[in-house]
Amino acid sequence: MIKVEGISHNFGSMRVLHDIWFEVPEGEVFGFIGPNGAGKTTTLRMMATLLEPAQGRILVDGYDVVERPREVRKILGFMPDDFGVYEYVTVQEYLDFFAAAYAITPTARRRTVDAVMELTDLVQLRDRLVQAMSKGMKQRLAIARTLLHDPKVLILDEPANGLDPRARIEMRDLIEQLQQMGKTVLLSSHILTELSDMVSSVAILEKGRVLASGPVGDIGRKLRPDRAVKLRLLEYPDGCTTPFKALPDVVDAERGPDGDLRIMYQGGDETVAQIVTAAVHAGFSVVRVEPERDDLEHIFLEVTRGELQ
Repeated sequence: MIKVEGISHNFGSMRVLHDIWFEVPEGEVFGFIGPNGAGKTTTLRMMATLLEPAQGRILVDGYDVVERPREVRKILGFMPDDFGVYEYVTVQEYLDFFAAAYAITPTARRRTVDAVMELTDLVQLRDRLVQAMSKGMKQRLAIARTLLHDPKVLILDEPANGLDPRARIEMRDLIEQLQQMGKTVLLSSHILTELSDMVSSVAILEKGRVLASGPVGDIGRKLRPDRAVKLRLLEYPDGCTTPFKALPDVVDAERGPDGDLRIMYQGGDETVAQIVTAAVHAGFSVVRVEPERDDLEHIFLEVTRGELQ
């Protein structure tokens, strides 16, 4: 859905982006992560047709953002990190104004505004002045504004920044709902614990360079070929690791700090199935099987060096 092909950019004599390549698949929630100052916002502004790359090109649903900006804007919704709001209008007036800016006809405008307020849980706030809204409410209002023209692609720059825990959970649920509606969502963030539950693919940016991109699992396997699965048993008899060490793809098996069996292996789901089968054949009562997921924070720390531009 989004292809970034070799873009570079300068601010004056300073090069802030260096030959960036990555791709956002259609229908995914994609994480664009990196420290502050890495070049994330500059890249997102280029995707949103607000800035032209010095080199390279960006395609959104096949449209070049420089050559076909009007077509891109019809299918893309962009919420910047620092968005402006009109303080002295109500929620409904605010959304109605932007719906008119999108050239939505008066007859369809009311239905459109009602629909996005329903989706973003703003119906009960329709008559509230924007200045009286909390940060979390304003974030939802900003997303509602980006949804008025029913874009296929959403680019959200730090959407959970500054929100309290409840507002963060509500924001995550809303993004999951948007994905279920078939929209492609690109999230920029430096709060990795929030992204880890939502994204399946990422691009990691540092000092204006993409250090890794693709599915989280693929990046994790490149960094750590050995995988791990934890087994919780009702009882742990002596020699309980022996049946697993005999399997050809198992690297090691041990009792973990929490008491569970932690089994290191190479391979995929087939190997996990063999581990579970071995546990059953050994007469163990298996309570839980928990493959260890790729930890986004661990991947980020391994890939990046903590350098600033």
